[in-house]
Amino acid sequence: MNQRRTRIYEGKAKILYEGPEPGTVVVHFKDDATAFNAQKKEVIDGKGVINNRISEFIFNKLNAIGIPTHFVKRLNMREQLVREVEIIPLEVVVRNVAAGTLSSRLGIEEGEPLPRTLIEFCYKNDELGDPLVAEEHIMAFGWATPQELDDMMTMAIRINDYLSGLFMGIGIKLVDFKLEFGRLYEGDMVRTVLADEISPDSCRLWDVKTDEKMDKDRFRRDLGGLVEAYQEVARRLGIMNGNEPVERSKPVLVKSD
Repeated sequence: MNQRRTRIYEGKAKILYEGPEPGTVVVHFKDDATAFNAQKKEVIDGKGVINNRISEFIFNKLNAIGIPTHFVKRLNMREQLVREVEIIPLEVVVRNVAAGTLSSRLGIEEGEPLPRTLIEFCYKNDELGDPLVAEEHIMAFGWATPQELDDMMTMAIRINDYLSGLFMGIGIKLVDFKLEFGRLYEGDMVRTVLADEISPDSCRLWDVKTDEKMDKDRFRRDLGGLVEAYQEVARRLGIMNGNEPVERSKPVLVKSD
């Protein structure tokens, strides 16, 4: 992947390049950490490598249980190949435990288990701060069709059920997480598929015994040890051993699973 490539888009945590074949995109995971709509920024060496590995692992698991995703394969330590999709301009937030903005918005103590899993929608717009929106807004402004909304909610519930069990099995509580979806065009057909990433950048993950935070809240709240926490998540998932160093420089080509 060393040849000159066409950059499609650069976001807060990733760069997208044109893929080697039509209909594909190469996703490059950066070490940039951002919070509060990029008002807080820092480069944390090694973060992108771990997120790439964790997201690959989770997307492969979800593909295996029949969740349609854009993921194809990991290319190297920092990059993965995905199918090109049209991103639906919504963030789907799945909440199992009160934390973050839900706690501050509704005055619920952080860590309080919710009576049922909540699914919230935010309109993807950095300038507006990704505001919370209702299904009525989504329908009125045409951000998604009724079928797409149903597909996203159905997949979000299935993903939550699967990941909650996966993480609980390694002593981690899945507090909440963010999903993004896209439209995959296949000839005259269009499918709703899971896109973006699933990693400690997009999930709240707490140790079951201690409630120690193992996610981006370590950066948001100046707790330190972000890479070490991410590496511990990867170690428990079985994709990094405790002595494996994090690649902190140029990408290294590896064999993809």
